[in-house]
Amino acid sequence: MSVIAEFSVKSDDLALHHALTAAPQMVVEIEQVVATMEDRVMPYFWVSGGDHAEFEAAFQEDDSVTGVTPIDEVDDAVLYRAEWTRNVETIVYAYVELGATILQAVGRDESWELRMRFDDRDGLAKFQDYCEDNGIAFELNRIKDQEQPMASAQYDLTTKQRETLVTALEEGYYEIPQGITMTELADRMDVSQQALSKRFHAAHRNLITSTLTFSHPDDE
Repeated sequence: MSVIAEFSVKSDDLALHHALTAAPQMVVEIEQVVATMEDRVMPYFWVSGGDHAEFEAAFQEDDSVTGVTPIDEVDDAVLYRAEWTRNVETIVYAYVELGATILQAVGRDESWELRMRFDDRDGLAKFQDYCEDNGIAFELNRIKDQEQPMASAQYDLTTKQRETLVTALEEGYYEIPQGITMTELADRMDVSQQALSKRFHAAHRNLITSTLTFSHPDDE
């Protein structure tokens, strides 16, 4: 069974340490990481929160990336494509050797917060051993077996929570004006309005937590 692990890593043990510390007000969010046939690992990441010119200047002196190219810009955020250099051994090892997947990674100032999926606990153990052998310190915050489909597990939703959100969307609950009231939706799903309200609360909380923060409230 695959597992999802969440942990914190110092930026000087992972990537973009120089760029992040030179512009500590900036936030970097990895959108996608692609491993090529040549074992190169190419990240796509959004950068927001401050002076892009200052951050791009720091890129030029950061030995963890090369070939940084701006791809898109939305509001004050810029999407970049780059290539990790061999200095980013943890990412290269995780992708090429273990086949791990980065589900979420947010870097700011001197640290990264990561959520990664491993094929099984043995893969996670090998990653931990690799980090220990190479002097890479990280704080493991949470381990969770993936007992649900990926669409739910990635966002920390139970099956019922996901069903509730999807049904509400399909029935027009989130439209303005609403296509269905909570009372009608509860009847449609054959649950009490109180139970439906509780599902909404828990689902919205878990969805926001898993996508916008790295705190981990207990499931209800």
